[in-house]
Amino acid sequence: MPSFDIISEVNQVEVRNAVDQTNKEVSTRFDFKGSDARVEHADKALTLFADDDFKLKQVTDILTGKLTKRGVDIRSLEYGDVEKVSGNKVKQVITVRVGIEQELSKKIVKLIKDSKQKVQASIQGDAVRVSGAKRDDLQDAIALVKKSIIDFPVQFGNFRD
Repeated sequence: MPSFDIISEVNQVEVRNAVDQTNKEVSTRFDFKGSDARVEHADKALTLFADDDFKLKQVTDILTGKLTKRGVDIRSLEYGDVEKVSGNKVKQVITVRVGIEQELSKKIVKLIKDSKQKVQASIQGDAVRVSGAKRDDLQDAIALVKKSIIDFPVQFGNFRD
């Protein structure tokens, strides 16, 4: 029985490269001279540091530009609140979302079931498996999900005949 998985993955190597490029650009730019602006990369989290809100916004813009150039979908980023550190310095934590969350999985399953297509969707951990009798039905399901889910990056993998 043909099937495929709906997943959401981010290339961590490209994220690391974008963070390194951002730090390099921030260290060489004239408007950041003498400031403590930087980006730190921990497991699935990016922490942005800057002297004030304006510079934090500039570092965020540089980072999103570098991520976009490297093919990382910025819809997978979840921005945290801006926190005050010592003095005027601020920091912001950005979480890189990997995998489809339970809430979105349920929404996708409901969407497929409500479409009355001849496919079945089931939640498999942080992915959604869709199976059907014909390949054309699966392609219709892919088109439906692509059209409907626009606020979160999804990929379609593990396609089997």
